[in-house]
Amino acid sequence: MSNKAKFSSKLGLVAATVGSAVGLGNIWRFPAEVQSNGGAAFLLVYILCVLVLGIPLMLAEFSLGRGTQADAVGAFKVLSPKSKWWLTGALGVLASYMILSFYTVVAGWTLDYLWQSITGDLYASSNGSGGATSAMNLYFHHKMEQYVCTTWPPLINTFIIIGICIAVLMAGVQKGIERMSTWLMPLLFVILVVFCCEALSFDKAGEGLSYFFTPDFSKITPSVIVNALGQAFFSLSLGMGCLITYGSYFPRSTKLMKTAVTVSMLDMLVAVMMGVIIFPAVFSFGLSDAELRGTTLVFVTLPEVFSMMPATGLWSVLFFTLLLVAALTSAISIGEVSIAFVQDRFGKSRRMATLIVTLPLFALSTLCSLSFGVLSDFKIAGLTIFNLLDTVTSNYMLPTGALLICIFTGWFAPKGFFRKELTPSLGRDRRIYWAVEFIVRWIAPVLILIVLLSSII
Repeated sequence: MSNKAKFSSKLGLVAATVGSAVGLGNIWRFPAEVQSNGGAAFLLVYILCVLVLGIPLMLAEFSLGRGTQADAVGAFKVLSPKSKWWLTGALGVLASYMILSFYTVVAGWTLDYLWQSITGDLYASSNGSGGATSAMNLYFHHKMEQYVCTTWPPLINTFIIIGICIAVLMAGVQKGIERMSTWLMPLLFVILVVFCCEALSFDKAGEGLSYFFTPDFSKITPSVIVNALGQAFFSLSLGMGCLITYGSYFPRSTKLMKTAVTVSMLDMLVAVMMGVIIFPAVFSFGLSDAELRGTTLVFVTLPEVFSMMPATGLWSVLFFTLLLVAALTSAISIGEVSIAFVQDRFGKSRRMATLIVTLPLFALSTLCSLSFGVLSDFKIAGLTIFNLLDTVTSNYMLPTGALLICIFTGWFAPKGFFRKELTPSLGRDRRIYWAVEFIVRWIAPVLILIVLLSSII
């Protein structure tokens, strides 16, 4: 594939790959996991999981992409043309597309809350609700439920998000994905730094930081380890084909080890910075465990916190800009998995592949959005369409994909393939390679299987 698109610069390559990894998992899932799993004990295990397991798995996916210069399905067809291993790539393509169908809905909510923050409508009726009281909390709960359960406003914002994705993806790897990431990822880190500085000024910031950074080793239990593993896999976008696809855009000169370490550390930094922001607020504003979970954290709890801070509108605008940047960069990378697949497997142009992939999203995202409203009574296994897609992909498909990638790379890929891809990064020192290979072949599959079984049980 001599005409395969490539990232044009090291900065663009790292920005795009970090943008793929950094998403809603870092911002709204990580604080809840820390709160539910022993605070700093969970943080310590999570960091170890990223360093010891996340980086080797990322290297495996990067190697598959760069070594074959193919999409998530094509990578397995190139390396094992007469086998059924291509189904592993197909699982990633399917999982990423399912995720994209509800991810755009959440991004649409974020866009609406950003607009309401700019206009002031988000806080217009909250005056007189009683400050840090249950009345204020109920106000924002009611506002969120009222919004997501309506029909057209969420749909319109979701369609705008899909339109943005179409524009970026149609522009291509360099002029679309790379250019967008090069501008947006620095903005994300600047906003995070501003929030961290503000959080450190909260009355009980010291207590929050102590909880977040001072581990109680007695709280490290098997369940904490399993949850930390799951968070590490989820936050690094492992098992869904994104890293294989982006790896295929890496020039041959790219040092995979350096890139994997850089991307993992920056992704982990975002999660840690969110902890520095959230936990001083937890102790200063008396937030409960339930208030740190998922949509409640970002659409109820934090607006409530902003309403009790000076310059409410400014902090609200900055936060929802941050969330929108994370959602957009991740949505773009998730969509690119399917577009690369359609381009490579069916020989379609960039424009046609983008339309084939994105146009059905208008129907799928509509179903996900309406599952909070007129379709709320339609459930499968007790779950709405939105929750079903979220549960199936996060708990089953992504861990299964990561498990199969480890098994293939460690045991079934052509002999010497993995080593050949890593050699330029490692120089003459083969000890790191043997450690990475050992983890990919033995350690990671066992631990991923444990995570997968814990979801099933």
